[in-house]
Amino acid sequence: MSAVIHIHPMLRSFTGGQSTADVPGSTVGDCLGELTRRYPEVEKELFDENGCLLRHVDIYLNGESAFPDELTKPVADSDALHIVMMVVGG
Repeated sequence: MSAVIHIHPMLRSFTGGQSTADVPGSTVGDCLGELTRRYPEVEKELFDENGCLLRHVDIYLNGESAFPDELTKPVADSDALHIVMMVVGG
């Protein structure tokens, strides 16, 4: 299985400007693991020290939030994952 991860613009400085990545995996967690293997600096932007997604990170699978079990959601070939970084400002 492989999915396409759409990388949030805030993370692209860690991916050499890449906006998408085709990654293998059978779950969202597998796919994100492959992304962080390729781009190690992305890991600290997505995960805490226990391997849980940070609170301001949301993952969308085919246009729908994968919350609450993001990392265990199964993916099929050509599924689209979007990394969403919730940003606030004033």
